[in-house]
Amino acid sequence: MEPSLFQAGKLALVDLTGLSRDSLHLHIGLLVWLLAMLLGRRSPRSLLPLAMAALAATAGELLDRHNALSLLGHWHWQASLHDWVNTLLWPSLLCLLARSGRLDTALRT
Repeated sequence: MEPSLFQAGKLALVDLTGLSRDSLHLHIGLLVWLLAMLLGRRSPRSLLPLAMAALAATAGELLDRHNALSLLGHWHWQASLHDWVNTLLWPSLLCLLARSGRLDTALRT
């Protein structure tokens, strides 16, 4: 059985950018968070963009899980958790800073 279209796209993105998978998770999480803020006209304080990033991260890991079970017969949940945390690290930290008021302070100085 061959990798899914999703897996093939991920591998192509790694080849195209030359970035590691961990780096791509960081970039994609931040990109989804920023796009959700911009398109939804939300502030960094809003939980909706963070929820959208979490939804994207969860969907990606569910697709990875499905592919792993189909191809390998088992799933490395620790790797998925690692990817999920990487994807949500910066959106979560920036949202928390914005909600605490520290992001505004940091941007003004």
